[in-house]
Amino acid sequence: MKRLLTIAIIVISAVVANAQNDSLFTRTELYHPGDYGSMNYRIPGVITAKDGSIVVVTDKRKFNEGDLPQDIDIVCNRSTDGGLTWSEPYTIAQGTGVNHGFGDCALAWSNDDNGLIAVFVGGPGLWNSTPSNPIRSYKSYSYDNGQTWTEPEDITHFIFGDDCIIPEHQAWRASFFGSGNGLRTSTGRIMFVAAIREGSAQSLNNYAVYSDDNGLTWQVSGRASTGGDEAKVTELVDGRILMSIRHGGKRWYNISEDGGETWQPNTSTWNDITAPACNGDIIRYTSVNQGHNKNRLLHSVPKGSQRSNVTVYVSYDEGETWPVKKTIVPYSSAYSSLCVLPDGTIGLYVEEEPNGTSGYSTVFYNFSLEWLTDGNDTYGFEGITEVPDNDSLKIYPNPAISSIKIETEGLKKLKIVNVKGQTVKKVSVKNQSTVEVDITKLAAGTYLIEAVDHNGNVKIGKFIK
Repeated sequence: MKRLLTIAIIVISAVVANAQNDSLFTRTELYHPGDYGSMNYRIPGVITAKDGSIVVVTDKRKFNEGDLPQDIDIVCNRSTDGGLTWSEPYTIAQGTGVNHGFGDCALAWSNDDNGLIAVFVGGPGLWNSTPSNPIRSYKSYSYDNGQTWTEPEDITHFIFGDDCIIPEHQAWRASFFGSGNGLRTSTGRIMFVAAIREGSAQSLNNYAVYSDDNGLTWQVSGRASTGGDEAKVTELVDGRILMSIRHGGKRWYNISEDGGETWQPNTSTWNDITAPACNGDIIRYTSVNQGHNKNRLLHSVPKGSQRSNVTVYVSYDEGETWPVKKTIVPYSSAYSSLCVLPDGTIGLYVEEEPNGTSGYSTVFYNFSLEWLTDGNDTYGFEGITEVPDNDSLKIYPNPAISSIKIETEGLKKLKIVNVKGQTVKKVSVKNQSTVEVDITKLAAGTYLIEAVDHNGNVKIGKFIK
């Protein structure tokens, strides 16, 4: 059995040689076929929790590589050092045999200070599902940034099947979530995308499944695609919702003007993303609304017609075009998921099958925007050219909603500064080890905290509201 805490970091020198000296590119394998007594691992999902830790979820396909209804567990790992080392795996949902497994996990922030929400499916699988014996949809919460999870709770009746609360959906045959990233919008709405099998044919349509009460109840949007598959959503700076949809060839997308409740009648096509029929991911990287110097979106998906060459694309015009791209995995590779680390670097958790191997390994990559764009773009904030190391000053929760706590032992004064360099709040320390600061009156955005200790040394931290 491989211990993940001792995984080596592989720096790919041939790639790094083309990057700037301060650019970072690391590759860390989490799972290989046979690890922990499981024949296979698939379906990666990743998110950066509110404390800055990285949380990944993976299908542990114990006896073969097949989808549900096979016996599958959903396992979770965390990293607190930027993806260099990882915890031992722990289980979110335990499969107990054929027709009793779980899979296809998606992650989003909940509206709790340290909260995450996971959704996934289980049971008879997509093609064996019927209204009377449906593939089940579940949710699970973490209130400690992914360290522990609640028992799975069935939410199928909100979506489809004989017991569905929506009469028009009772005849639908199956539903499963697009694994990877879900979305918590600026209004607090939590959203995932389901691929729905409405009739007996082997075709799928996409609908957003969303909650306005932190996951207590769920609603289903109007149809977003006909003939789609796994899909993901992100929020644009003007509040519209952009959905990227799995499709062989030119990638499909759709846009909602009302927070994901209804969608344009027809999907559109991105001419600059050509991919096989494969799951990918789309996330917000930076936003001027949060004090960054540019709006940027990231998209990951295999490039071309085969499941290989997983590539990360950058958009600077809110998803209209994707002019910048770089292949991260230049060989057989498939599903992937993206996150943004607190230092502004990018994380990619991906299935890959290097030449000469059999079965997917799951691997975490970490790289900078400078590397991704060959030095043509730099992560930063308006008026700030360098992002401070948040570890120099401990701030939590981060991001925060109403207040933050700052470890202040040894400090004598402290102030909060906005991205324009203006002091917005001064804080009295008074020999306290920790202070709590009310930030309810601060506008949403990114802030720096500048502190001075008794020796005159300056410490810097960053938080997001």
